[in-house]
Amino acid sequence: ANPIATALFTDFERFPGPERNYARWILLDADARALFVDWEIQARAAVETLRLESGRDPGDRATVALVAHLREESPEFGRWWSEHRVYQRTHGSKRLRHPVVGELTVEYETLVPPGDPDTVLFLYTTAAGSPSREAMDLLASWTASERRAGRPRR
Repeated sequence: ANPIATALFTDFERFPGPERNYARWILLDADARALFVDWEIQARAAVETLRLESGRDPGDRATVALVAHLREESPEFGRWWSEHRVYQRTHGSKRLRHPVVGELTVEYETLVPPGDPDTVLFLYTTAAGSPSREAMDLLASWTASERRAGRPRR
């Protein structure tokens, strides 16, 4: 993730390697629950995406362990996982209540390079001239000043 993505969502580098997982973060981190205006919709999509991805390699130990951990720690995960719904995120929007810049909406596109299905790039944008763009510009400025001051990433 680039510095703006880290400031917008979270610094996944602060988690130990095996814990750097979007589904784990959105389901178990209180900051993620507070960040997403429509947390349930976003968390449910993460569960459905995890189910889709787990179908690619059902015996993958890391995925099996993640699913077991999420079943233990998140009642919502257990309910949603048992519904067997799958979802492939290709585009959409996320409404955020950011602690630094307030409410904004980001649109996203998902890109998978040909021949490399294990690499996924998420591009987040905001509409030119919109309040969300102004919030992103403010966040970019704040992020730059935080980095210049040598403060740790959030």
